[in-house]
Amino acid sequence: MSTETYKVIAQSNPAATTLTDIYTVPASTQAVISTIIVANRANANRSFRISIAIAGAANDVKQYIAYDTSISGNGVQEFTVGVTLGATDVIRVYASAAELSFNVFGTEIV
Repeated sequence: MSTETYKVIAQSNPAATTLTDIYTVPASTQAVISTIIVANRANANRSFRISIAIAGAANDVKQYIAYDTSISGNGVQEFTVGVTLGATDVIRVYASAAELSFNVFGTEIV
């Protein structure tokens, strides 16, 4: 019998121009990512990237679900994705400046 936990999966305010792991699915667990929200806390336009690495694989262009996507000043972008991740899969983010916040919501299944 599996247990499902609905939760805030991850939150991050990554350093500028640094690809950052924000969530790694725990061992013996699956995760369903329902929504990823990116908030720009600056008045100026920024850009961001989001990738999903199977089993924590090294960065590769095929992993990106958003790449240098523009976000307006004080704007919010929401991705409703329904992505299913396996154990050790990793969500990574990249921000063009330090004023971006990333929030990931979903379910962990053990």
